[in-house]
Amino acid sequence: MAKGDLQRRVGVNLRRYRLKRGISQEAFANVLGVHRTYMGGVERGERNLTLQSVESIAERIGLDPLTLLTPER
Repeated sequence: MAKGDLQRRVGVNLRRYRLKRGISQEAFANVLGVHRTYMGGVERGERNLTLQSVESIAERIGLDPLTLLTPER
């Protein structure tokens, strides 16, 4: 695994979750209590999230945090 793969994976998984539900990035950011530009950075894998942030995001959208760290199969 290369450096930054996990943060990119979290971003990909969050984007997939959001798109499957037909939610705009701005609306999704509001649900999570963050700014839209921050959410864009997370989805692009540019933000280095703490484990607490991953847990918090997962809790707010009703997912197990491991779901955000696991590649889609």
